[in-house]
Amino acid sequence: MARSRRAVLEAAVPLSPRRKWVAITAATLAFVPAYWAVLAGIVSSASSSPKAAPDPGASLALGLALIPFVFVVLAFGSGHPRAPGAVVKAMLLALLVGIPVSALAGDAITGIVAGVSAGGPAALRLEVNHSWRSRALGVAVATVYTFVLIRVGGDVIVLGAPVLPFTALGLADHFVERRRERSETGST
Repeated sequence: MARSRRAVLEAAVPLSPRRKWVAITAATLAFVPAYWAVLAGIVSSASSSPKAAPDPGASLALGLALIPFVFVVLAFGSGHPRAPGAVVKAMLLALLVGIPVSALAGDAITGIVAGVSAGGPAALRLEVNHSWRSRALGVAVATVYTFVLIRVGGDVIVLGAPVLPFTALGLADHFVERRRERSETGST
């Protein structure tokens, strides 16, 4: 009973922008090694000389094993009232979106960014004035941006892709807050 009251009280206290961006930054920093490990596994599996490249299975396993911790950092860092359940939902969304997007896009990078982006809204605490629609738009923008830049920009773009998923969510929330402030200022 005390736990549910605490969760209600935490949800009642608005999440400060500073705490949200610290959580987003920490989750992004946790995602970078996971992403690079997956990327190293992909590159080593495509290597023409198997003895010159490291074991792709170990790199892929390490990267994929770190992704749940990324969602843990985001959920607990943002003060999600039901953080453990949010992490499970985030992982399910990451799999449900990431795998088909990888298959459709024909590259693993777009799928990883899409999957982690899709799991982010479940892990990041949703405030009263935020909307799922804006966050879904942020997921779509991060995914399409990655897909297009990989095709246009090439290999260099692949290194910066881990910055996109959670930053897009934070920006989507920011734009919703900004629009709401303008409408409140204009109506008074």
